[in-house]
Amino acid sequence: MDIFNDIQQEIAKKIKPDSNISNWKDWKWQLKNSIQSIGKFELLTGINFSEDEKARLKTTLERFPLSITPYYLSLIDNKNYENDPVFKQAFASVDELNVLKTDLKDPLSEDSDSPVEGITHRYPDRVLFHVSNICSMYCRHCTRKRKVGDVDSIPNKQQLLKGIEYIRNTPQIRDVLLSGGDPFMLSDDYIDWLLSEITAIPHVEIVRIGTRMPVVLPYRITDNLVKVLKKYHPLWINTHFNHPREITSSSKEALAKLADAGFPLGNQSVLLANVNDCPRIMKNLVQKLVQNRVRPYYMYQCDLSEGLSHFRTPVGKGIEILESLIGHTTGFAVPTYVIDAPGGGGKIPVMPNYIISWSTNKVVLRNYEGIITTYKEPEKYESKFCDRDCDNCDLDLQLDEADEQKALGIEQLLSDEDSTISLVPDNNERYNRREEDAG
Repeated sequence: MDIFNDIQQEIAKKIKPDSNISNWKDWKWQLKNSIQSIGKFELLTGINFSEDEKARLKTTLERFPLSITPYYLSLIDNKNYENDPVFKQAFASVDELNVLKTDLKDPLSEDSDSPVEGITHRYPDRVLFHVSNICSMYCRHCTRKRKVGDVDSIPNKQQLLKGIEYIRNTPQIRDVLLSGGDPFMLSDDYIDWLLSEITAIPHVEIVRIGTRMPVVLPYRITDNLVKVLKKYHPLWINTHFNHPREITSSSKEALAKLADAGFPLGNQSVLLANVNDCPRIMKNLVQKLVQNRVRPYYMYQCDLSEGLSHFRTPVGKGIEILESLIGHTTGFAVPTYVIDAPGGGGKIPVMPNYIISWSTNKVVLRNYEGIITTYKEPEKYESKFCDRDCDNCDLDLQLDEADEQKALGIEQLLSDEDSTISLVPDNNERYNRREEDAG
């Protein structure tokens, strides 16, 4: 039983007095009963705001709308809500109206790099495909605040076909990332159709899905959804946990369903002031993620989107957190810290400096403990000559996959994978006669 079960029952009863807690895990019921007003939030949490606070919050919601699933609402510590990381990510703040001169409506220039509706083509071999502009919950730190929450913003098939046609006509695209909003706001049948269209394109090697459903509405990860997704391996799924409090028994169950179905899982956190900007918090988060078969992928510096200045930390805080992780926990539990460059420059990795100095024959390094050491460079290194003319390259790069050798001789007879039952010498008279009679 979920540790939040009592709270969830109380919220469910307040939403609808005659409701049954059995409705709680119905993701459509969760969406239908999303909290989208200050009054409803106050009723369900017991948190009350002054009239002055409510007036300013309503002004915020006129610009940046509110939507919280009952599930995610149940994680808020209403006795200490002002310091609660779930509350800060879910509920509006008057600080969102503090739009700085340096804030940008489209900080990553996604619209400028959009050759057709729904597609952002920034990197050479991959595209971002916006398939939904709505989410089950509107995160207050969302980089796409300009889009998410639009009315009627799940594109119809004709709109999506424009993006699919662009992918089909651009052979260098090998990787398609479905994003939004949240792609899992689409129905199972719609997702099935979309994936069938994209994976049918010969040059598309992998599809990725970015979703926050395991965090804010884990009940969306149904057996039927997993059944649909399994048809389209290799499929990679990235989610978005920012704090250990978001990892509950329900979120663990959702992650287990996806991992058991064979999907590689990754996580993209955003570094948020007074939410997770603490080495102890982030270390606890990444360790909990790997326990649930989720690899920490990125830790983002908060973007320059409008109304996010109160969430942003100095870059030095991210470096401090990396220093607390590298060498101090499992290597694959350390995310790559990136700044998504304003203007559409893409993700720029930011790392502590471990190279102290170097010369032509030595590199001086320091480790996570502060130990300074040297690495001796090779005295003689000759690489194959490369004229950078890749189209006419005559070097033997051996890029093709290797062919496995079939079992031969007695090994062939012993193999359960081979149906051969006899080894017959060439020119066996009896076998030759058989072939002649058959001919």
